[in-house]
Amino acid sequence: MPIRPRSKIVESITVLDFFNTGRDQLKMSIVAGERGIKSLVHDKSINRPALALTGYFKSFATKRVQVFGAGEIAYLRDIKEDKQYKVMTDIARRHIPCMIVTRNLVPPQAMVEVANENDTPLIRTSHSTRDFLAMATLQLENMFAPRVSEHGTLMDVKGMGVLIRGDSGVGKSECALALVERGYSLVADDKVNIKLINEKDLVGTSNEINRGYMECRGLGIIDVAELFGIRAVRTEKSINLVITFTAWKETDEEERTGLEQEYFDILGIQVPHVRFAVKPGRDLARLVEVASMVQALKMIGHDSAKEFNERLIRQMTPDYHADGI
Repeated sequence: MPIRPRSKIVESITVLDFFNTGRDQLKMSIVAGERGIKSLVHDKSINRPALALTGYFKSFATKRVQVFGAGEIAYLRDIKEDKQYKVMTDIARRHIPCMIVTRNLVPPQAMVEVANENDTPLIRTSHSTRDFLAMATLQLENMFAPRVSEHGTLMDVKGMGVLIRGDSGVGKSECALALVERGYSLVADDKVNIKLINEKDLVGTSNEINRGYMECRGLGIIDVAELFGIRAVRTEKSINLVITFTAWKETDEEERTGLEQEYFDILGIQVPHVRFAVKPGRDLARLVEVASMVQALKMIGHDSAKEFNERLIRQMTPDYHADGI
């Protein structure tokens, strides 16, 4: 097996990256302080500086994006301009990443001046505070998500995200092609980029440059969407099952009952793992398809192997009656 790459932990992002990524969806525009656009955001949470506006800075979250809603802006307008300037200066000098005003509200002039003087980006959005917080939180979760790349092919099979692994040339892409022919979708071939969302969901995708393309030995690079239609390609998929192909050897012992469940570690998450030995005449695509359905059943509480084992145990008990089955 190839050496697995180390995971990447994202400790900070720039305000510029945040702005460029969400400019359209979050409807953001820069009002002032553009020179500080490369300031760093060190926390994926968002802060509303309500108490800070009154001068109370204990436990003030300086590493977070600061959002000013209708309440904060109304409070600033109710105090004198010199106090506005002092309060905003006290906030900006704590090296906050940026300030965002919602509802397309016009920031007070003191806020604009402080942003320019301290190189603190001041951004405005037309979204309501509630909607902006919801969407921006999801974007930050995604941008701060730990990530790693795995060598393999990711497929959507029966609604299950299946990562197919194995040595180069073992038949991963050929199996994936057979699955696409049966109506399933390709997510990524050769290199699968995986990120951990909400500390529990593994989401796999491909690099944008090779999305929808697959390498098949003897054929070369093929365009899956062009050959099989746009439904044959997905941009991302949660990973529910890992299947590893290994070269078959006579001495190999494969799982016969399904009672022993292996797991494959990805970014600290244990994903159910199945191994298949590759040998002539074996329909690997069919096995992957059935393995996906078996795992889907397990996820809703039905384990065929355990149920059959329990049935055998009941039959072997002294008080077993055939008509009780």
